[in-house]
Amino acid sequence: MFQQLPMYQRVGAQAFKKDLSRTIKLAKHLGNPHQKFQSVHIAGTNGKGSTSHMLASVLQESGYKVGLYTSPHLKDFRERIKVNGKFIPKKNVVGFINENRDFLTENELSFFEMTVGMAFDHFAREKVDIAVIEVGLGGRLDSTNIITPEVSVITNIGLDHTAFLGDTLAKIASEKAGIIKDNIPVVIGEKQKETTDIFTEKAKQHHSEIYFAEDLKFDKYHTDLKGDYQNKNIKSVLGAVKVLRKKGWEIPEDGLRNGLNSVKLHTSLQGRWDILKEKPKVICDTAHNTEGLSLVFKQLKKEKFQHLHIVLGVVNDKDLDKILPLFPTSAIYYFSKPDVPRGLETEILQQKAAKFGLEGSLFDSVSEAYEAALGTALDEDLVFVGGSTFTVAEII
Repeated sequence: MFQQLPMYQRVGAQAFKKDLSRTIKLAKHLGNPHQKFQSVHIAGTNGKGSTSHMLASVLQESGYKVGLYTSPHLKDFRERIKVNGKFIPKKNVVGFINENRDFLTENELSFFEMTVGMAFDHFAREKVDIAVIEVGLGGRLDSTNIITPEVSVITNIGLDHTAFLGDTLAKIASEKAGIIKDNIPVVIGEKQKETTDIFTEKAKQHHSEIYFAEDLKFDKYHTDLKGDYQNKNIKSVLGAVKVLRKKGWEIPEDGLRNGLNSVKLHTSLQGRWDILKEKPKVICDTAHNTEGLSLVFKQLKKEKFQHLHIVLGVVNDKDLDKILPLFPTSAIYYFSKPDVPRGLETEILQQKAAKFGLEGSLFDSVSEAYEAALGTALDEDLVFVGGSTFTVAEII
């Protein structure tokens, strides 16, 4: 049944429904499972996935049974729904569909809506102590936005998914601020002049305490997730932990430190400055918008290598005029098309890239491009794979 559904991850706008009514109806059909566990709600343009996984790891290390709902997935749909790091069993996925098939079909639920319902149902059945819920897209009208969390977190605001969320930082911030609820504290990961007033005013309207993580004083913490940009995400996590502790959640210092240092162990997170190989060194990252790629290439400049090889594939709704200038002209490029309907044709990508001085060869698939890069690179070289979640998914 999932195969028949349009999935935004693969096809884009066709799969997107800006309405909560069907999600609310599904939740009622399921017995309102989202009301049977506590939660943390996390939105943001970049970093919300890493922040969600970090916080889930911290809570798990602190002794709680933790649900984790994130999107998109890299290899397996079940990555989206985990309890203490374990994927939802296949039989539970099949069982949910079979038990609710008539309702799901009659109400024409989207992939997002159905998946959120499945996640909330699974967490309720598993009797999790708390679930970390990552917003899929935006916030205000995202399917996850039926929960009343212990704390809301908004990591940052950037220009992404502008066709749905608006074409300015202020408009996008307004959409993401939609997860701020009455009397529920909110943590803002990064202060941005275009968005600070919007969040402050929204919090005031809802009588919500607002914390800007950048203004909070914390000790120095580290994580096993690589990339300097994770330091910003750590601050968002620390802000959320501060609020949770204030509300009575027991998160000991060793639980916090060990959790941050065991994110991959506890959650199996992949694709964030992932070092896959040495000699040649291979790094992949799922960053795919201006803000995310800027941080990735800032990090890349700190690496030592003789030649840089970049396996690049993107989807067709990205503003290439904004992201391609970020890529280094000194690299050797291996252009490819991710194997999804949204994948941008390789010829179009190469032509567009050439306008920005990015030169390279065309390949029929991401795997062929990757193998070519590995075959060309010297031990002292570096191979970077990125541009899209789907590009990374095909080589992990």
